[in-house]
Amino acid sequence: MIDTHAHILAGLDDGAQTFDDTKRLLEKAAEEQISNIIATPHAFHPNFPTNLAALKNQLAITQQYIEDQQIPIKLYSGQECRLTEKLPELLAAEEALTLANSRYVLLELPSSGVPNYTVPLIQQIITGGHVPIIAHAERNQGIIEKPERLRRLLLHGALAQVTAGSVSGSFGKAIQKTALDLIDANLIHVYGSDVHNMDKRPFHFNAGLDYLEKKKRHEMVDVFLENNERIILDGHLIVLEPQDIPKPKWWNVFA
Repeated sequence: MIDTHAHILAGLDDGAQTFDDTKRLLEKAAEEQISNIIATPHAFHPNFPTNLAALKNQLAITQQYIEDQQIPIKLYSGQECRLTEKLPELLAAEEALTLANSRYVLLELPSSGVPNYTVPLIQQIITGGHVPIIAHAERNQGIIEKPERLRRLLLHGALAQVTAGSVSGSFGKAIQKTALDLIDANLIHVYGSDVHNMDKRPFHFNAGLDYLEKKKRHEMVDVFLENNERIILDGHLIVLEPQDIPKPKWWNVFA
């Protein structure tokens, strides 16, 4: 299995703080039978400095440790790129990393909503030969309030990723319901752990998949795992026809 979103490299952001943290996360990943991890530290985020040299150094150290310890995991480079008007030119200059050197770039929106300039930026990113994947769309307040905002981004060529912990319920029932609604509407294409640490933000990778199986979303489990693999291979992802999200019971009262 392939994890497409992990803050596993030490000392770069709010993920693993020490290399011991990284070691523990690798051990847990192996337990969960995760065979490939794309390391995606925050980039261009106001709270975390972006240092490509430090990222590459930590990646090399971690890859060497995996090899020395014979851990059955392959590590790939990537970043969780914060929405910024400079992102298209950063990608063109290779100063922003895509997922596993593929055409796909993990795009983080502000948690409070979807800025007006998101669509033009998505169009510029696509024109530059890359495909943006919206990270943890189910946790964006603007999308929670109005899922059509995500549909609009997808119509302009973006894809979307769901967090395993959201599906498993670790972010609460409301986020879990939003995640399932977006999945049922075929508005989610990729699955990632967004792991940060072993305490408050663990993998929940299998827990999320188990929940989807329990809810009889077997087809979507297959789609997510296949698409995760296609990212590594830089192939075209499976994109199902978007469906309408059922309106809540109170909708007609205010419509």
